[in-house]
Amino acid sequence: MAGRIRREDVEAVRERVRIEEVVGAHVALKPAGVGSLKGLCPFHDERSPSFHVRPQVGRYHCFGCGEGGDVLDFVQKVDGLGFTDAVEHLAARVGLQVRYEDGGPTRPGEEPGRRRRLLDAHGVAEEFYREQLLTPQAAVARTFLAERGFDRQAAEDFGVGFAPQGWDGLLRHLRGRGFTEAELTASGLVSQGQRGVYDRFRGRLVWPIREVTGETVGFGARRLFEEDSGPKYLNTPETPLYRKSHVLYGIDLAKREISRAKQVVVVEGYTDVMAMHLSGIRTAVATCGTAFGADHARIVRRLVGDAGGAGGVQLAAGTSVGGEIVFTFDGDAAGQKAALRAFGEDQSFSAQTFVAVEPSGMDPCELRQARGADAVQALVASRQPLFAFVIRSTLDAHDLRTAEGRVAALRAAAPVVAGIRDTALRPEYERLLAGWLGMDDQAAVRRAVAGASRRPARPSAPGREPDRRGGARDAAPEPVPVARMAAPDRRDPVAQVERTALEVALQHPALVPEEFDALAPDAFAAPAYRAVHEAVRAAGGVAAGRALVAAAGGEDASGWVGAVLEEAAEPVRPLVTELSVAPMPEDRPEMVGGYVRGVVLRLVEIGYTRHIAELRGRLQRMDATVDPVAYNAAFAALLDVETRRRSLRESA
Repeated sequence: MAGRIRREDVEAVRERVRIEEVVGAHVALKPAGVGSLKGLCPFHDERSPSFHVRPQVGRYHCFGCGEGGDVLDFVQKVDGLGFTDAVEHLAARVGLQVRYEDGGPTRPGEEPGRRRRLLDAHGVAEEFYREQLLTPQAAVARTFLAERGFDRQAAEDFGVGFAPQGWDGLLRHLRGRGFTEAELTASGLVSQGQRGVYDRFRGRLVWPIREVTGETVGFGARRLFEEDSGPKYLNTPETPLYRKSHVLYGIDLAKREISRAKQVVVVEGYTDVMAMHLSGIRTAVATCGTAFGADHARIVRRLVGDAGGAGGVQLAAGTSVGGEIVFTFDGDAAGQKAALRAFGEDQSFSAQTFVAVEPSGMDPCELRQARGADAVQALVASRQPLFAFVIRSTLDAHDLRTAEGRVAALRAAAPVVAGIRDTALRPEYERLLAGWLGMDDQAAVRRAVAGASRRPARPSAPGREPDRRGGARDAAPEPVPVARMAAPDRRDPVAQVERTALEVALQHPALVPEEFDALAPDAFAAPAYRAVHEAVRAAGGVAAGRALVAAAGGEDASGWVGAVLEEAAEPVRPLVTELSVAPMPEDRPEMVGGYVRGVVLRLVEIGYTRHIAELRGRLQRMDATVDPVAYNAAFAALLDVETRRRSLRESA
């Protein structure tokens, strides 16, 4: 398919990128036995480490929350990237140029290496701006930060810099680092005038805007000098790297806490993000010169995760489960309009959406200055469901003391309630609307909402999002999660033997004795482990695993585990990953071979014992005088199996 990365390039990324290095950038890993590392899971709160990484199979698994996969899965989950972006990000890490199925060397429409050059230019520019913040001419910029409660450490943590007032300070610096005029123009760092190119940002405080991977793709700049006739805030224009509808300021700093806390707090400015983080709200992000839209919602969804069809649920204690998106807006009319716009995107993701408005009209930065960090935290804690806020804001525009005002308010609020697509939630808001209006006749409210539902939807109607032709379409449905086959009870001793046999078969196929491949399809009694065994057999058995490990140099079993995953059904794959990463009780390298052999032979012995019990039961049901031939054959079979079990025990 055109536009897809070639499979061999994806596999090359998996092979070349060391999973322990990528995971180690987010998790402090410590040795946990032969070939195993462990640490605190980045995807859920825990005090004892249950997150394991096994470099030789190239996979990770958390035995606490069940998250697992390979290095691409980890980057997608922890950084909120799509598959293609994850492959390209890791490929750049190891210097691999990925190719696409249409024959191109890079993404369709992009020149080879161009994106990397533009990213490098932004990295150099960020370093330049940060150095300039320490110069004498940046005194006004440092004063601006200090007046808002941000010290030098805060500026360093957020990468804040200063663009000097001259026309070509950055231009000359970048030219000196080998960047061409064409590259600088494409980057958006310079502007084109009648007399040539010049610095886009001049005499301004500058914030780097980064992707979730931490790479800078643009800048936001605030005017500092009165003689500057430009806009108060100036952002990088649309470029191959920077699309304002696809970036969120602060996402690189907030992503880990967002993934852990299942919360995103959306604010309106760069200083608001700084104030939130410094006040302990480390899930804060901001849009960059545009309203929160569908593309932002997709970024948020990947980080918060799919909460399921029911979405988030607010508990009586004030917390919520299933994830939450909190919009903070100024308490003025403009802030209320922003909240109303956000209503249209609320149903684009499953997490429950809230709004927090500071009554006096202060933004988070002003609130932190005036009342401290506790007040900022209290603002987020005071959030209310966005649906409720939108409806109440609509009612506030009418005089509910009069009959005419209540009827007008009902007509205005009914389309809002009708726009709630959750059929279980809509009746609850019909009931609440009746109470807020002071109307005893709930049936009248239901009729008004039903009537609003039957009206043709306008392109900007809540709960709908415009398509590129200016019409309206329903937001894409949430993906249906694939059911996972549950592992058997670990307290079952037979199931535990089956489990450990599969663990060693996946992790150390070169050490597994030949008896494993001779096991019958019904050798595994637990359905989940039988399904994994079937995938192992379909992949060629451990004999194929030994060959793959030998071809990879004698230690790397990632190709073997990948082959088993290819054969496993979708519900079984998480269990394959779990078994391939599970720690072994034997932590002495010289004893691993004996441990592996002992585990497999124990399973073989269980099979013999099960077969012996079946044969003895059959003999008890037979009459030697009626059919002596059949009886003698069954007795001989019993003796043969008992002999093989005895030999197995002696060899073990």
